[in-house]
Amino acid sequence: MADTAPSEDRQRILLVTGMLGAGKTTVLRELENLGWEALDNFPIRLLRRLIGKEGERHEQEAPPLAIGFDGRTRGFKPDEIIARVKQLSARPDLVISTLFLDCTTVELERRFDETRRRHHMAQDSPLTEGIAAERELLAPLRHWADVLIDTTRYSTNELKQVVRDRFGAESPGSLTVTVASFGFARGVPPAADLVFDMRFLDNPHWVPELREQTGLDPAVGQHIERDPSFAPAFERIADLVTFLLPRYDAQGKTYVTVAIGCTGGRHRSVYTAEKLAGVLRGAGFTPTVLHRNLGSRAAEMIEGVQQS
Repeated sequence: MADTAPSEDRQRILLVTGMLGAGKTTVLRELENLGWEALDNFPIRLLRRLIGKEGERHEQEAPPLAIGFDGRTRGFKPDEIIARVKQLSARPDLVISTLFLDCTTVELERRFDETRRRHHMAQDSPLTEGIAAERELLAPLRHWADVLIDTTRYSTNELKQVVRDRFGAESPGSLTVTVASFGFARGVPPAADLVFDMRFLDNPHWVPELREQTGLDPAVGQHIERDPSFAPAFERIADLVTFLLPRYDAQGKTYVTVAIGCTGGRHRSVYTAEKLAGVLRGAGFTPTVLHRNLGSRAAEMIEGVQQS
């Protein structure tokens, strides 16, 4: 259904959920610092009552609203939550998105041990069993969410920066674009909308003086640019992305993640992601750039065997 209300009159709502210990409280507090109204542990069954009926505008310019909830929230049933939100999302006066915060089990165990907290699903069982049960319970929400942030490698300050990058300058109805580099050896980002594979390019890892550098270093960029396949491939990728983004926006999509991959996620993907972000800025977009594996150690076991 096409939007009938002007974008500036639409109430922006972000639902924040995810694994306990993955950083929900940090995210909500940072959103508050950015001017959002934030509620935590809110019963989602009361969401319709909180928002009001269609056409009811208590404030002409209501600030964006962030609502946090997790498996501890009363009446937490993922399938019912998704159904309720789908119904509300059809309203022309609302823009509703869902952010899911994930984290590896090993890191969650470390965080629980550090804070000496007890997991609500592991009262009389090992912590790993509680985390596994919660992960199974939340699986439908994780799959359905508009944005997924894996906080495993983030410090509190780094997570706050990600929140500022994604939501700080956001206006209702605007398209938030993320360009992310990654290493295929460490898995494809689960929230990627478009994925481009740069492993066909000559690998700087096998040049001794470039191995410990990254795609942010000029020498690595020059090496990649010298590959005759880079320029025509990059031109096609940039043309496709700039062609698609306005069409995603027209369809009401709030977030688009463009993922650029290479083997280890340190050289070819990083350089290409930075260059693509520059093209998008020139086209009028304001992309956030994330380098997932930039800090990972260069290793032959990741890069494979050099081809002679």
